[in-house]
Amino acid sequence: VDGKKVYDANCQACHAAGIAGAPKLGDKAAWGPRLSAGAAAMRESALKGKNAMPPKGGNLSLTDADVKAAVDYMVSQAK
Repeated sequence: VDGKKVYDANCQACHAAGIAGAPKLGDKAAWGPRLSAGAAAMRESALKGKNAMPPKGGNLSLTDADVKAAVDYMVSQAK
């Protein structure tokens, strides 16, 4: 699964602009506390939803693998 493609098609709408508190892609300060929680916790938040983000970013047709790949891509951009 190509995490960047999943991000571009589903996640960037909020994560590119920081809508509703979404951490912006590549914003190391915003991602820092999330990174310290660990990748598994971030994947779980993306799958189940957190704060303003609905489960699977609102696209319930995404597989768990799609969501995990998108999270891994976003994490890679914040390191």
